[in-house]
Amino acid sequence: MDVLDSIFKAYDVRGTVPDQLDAGLCRAIGASFARFALDQPEGAGRILVGRDMRSTGAEFAGAFAEGAQSQGVDVIDLGLASTDLVYFASGRLSAPGAMFTASHNPAHYNGIKFCLSGAKAVGRDTGLDRIKALVRAGVPPAPTEPGRLSGFDMLDDFAAHVRSFIDTGVLQPLKVVADTANGMGGLVVPAVFAGLPFELEVLYGELDGTFPNHPADPIQVENQADLRKRVVETGADVGLAFDGDADRVFVVDETGEPISGSTTTAIVAAGILAKEPGATVLHNLICSKAVPEVVREWGGTPIRTKVGHSFIKEVMAETGAAFGGEHSAHYYFRDNWRADSGLIAAMHVLEQRCLAGVALSEVRRPFDRYAASGEINTAVDHPLAVIEHVAAAFPDADQDRLDGLTVDLGRWWFNLRPSNTEPLLRLNLEAPTRDECDTHVADVLRLITKG
Repeated sequence: MDVLDSIFKAYDVRGTVPDQLDAGLCRAIGASFARFALDQPEGAGRILVGRDMRSTGAEFAGAFAEGAQSQGVDVIDLGLASTDLVYFASGRLSAPGAMFTASHNPAHYNGIKFCLSGAKAVGRDTGLDRIKALVRAGVPPAPTEPGRLSGFDMLDDFAAHVRSFIDTGVLQPLKVVADTANGMGGLVVPAVFAGLPFELEVLYGELDGTFPNHPADPIQVENQADLRKRVVETGADVGLAFDGDADRVFVVDETGEPISGSTTTAIVAAGILAKEPGATVLHNLICSKAVPEVVREWGGTPIRTKVGHSFIKEVMAETGAAFGGEHSAHYYFRDNWRADSGLIAAMHVLEQRCLAGVALSEVRRPFDRYAASGEINTAVDHPLAVIEHVAAAFPDADQDRLDGLTVDLGRWWFNLRPSNTEPLLRLNLEAPTRDECDTHVADVLRLITKG
């Protein structure tokens, strides 16, 4: 496997610095992305570039811009930004975008997330393979004048856009603690909360790509420990944990207990359906069964999708769905150009907390219905063969292959998916109680390891 095959993932470019990703390669990727964007029906008179706080961000984004300019394309430098700010800019300015970030990965990584005009997703099947091929072949400079480089600060516009998703008139004074993990939340979270009736405390708000306090990966519960402690210590009403590029958020209630991505999806869905009766809501197939149950109870139409933003955005475009959620704390909004935003989701949760007038631990109660395993990864030599072995062990269960293998036994269910990049199988399982969940997890893991 060469370096391009290593760093071009299913949804983005991501690799270690400098052995896999350096300025020269970023320059070539910039030229290739510009060429790819120019070949789209809508064209690309300009490209937006943002970056997170990693130490190589400015150098890499600058090199990428030079590559794009070599194709005669103008580049707008958005500067330090969250990923959802870049998606917002892509929608508002009708331009393709590139965000330099490795999200929750450690400090020695960097990467690039791409979108076309209107925040349209670019994944392996919708452009990344083409961009990789162009990088490999080499894209010569266009026989025109190089594009121009200019800067544009969209932070205030983005903050106003995020606030527009809720009725700020119903908000009440609440104490909110946000752990931004030295990531881009330290920039965008205070801007969004400005003028709202919340007392905001930011943990680790300094932008520092070395992540000196803890990894910027809130899906791992241990990385929420400082936030959970601080919420309880200060008597806060809500805790918010953001990842490195601040496009995901995990919520903590006032008792310090984390709220899963599935439960947050259900809470946001209920709020949206109260405003838009009958709306369609998407949920990926790892989400709790509680999500489609809640959507139906609130008069909406649930649609189950594959895991991954490119699939959700595609189905959202096809169905006109108002909202979509993933267990991994990605939340998508039709009126956000179908792009995901942790901050918009956080605003919805805070709105629901204020409308309910009770503690978040009470708000969540009707939406917390089952016990989940979380994602359990197992290294196997032949993932697809193991999946078939596991499927054969449940001949009488309902099974589907929408994304990996889903087995539904009525009272409990599980999904087993192969990793896109490693010889791993990812198990997610849900049951009515913790004891049942743990028992079934042990049984399925035995099948996997013996497969």
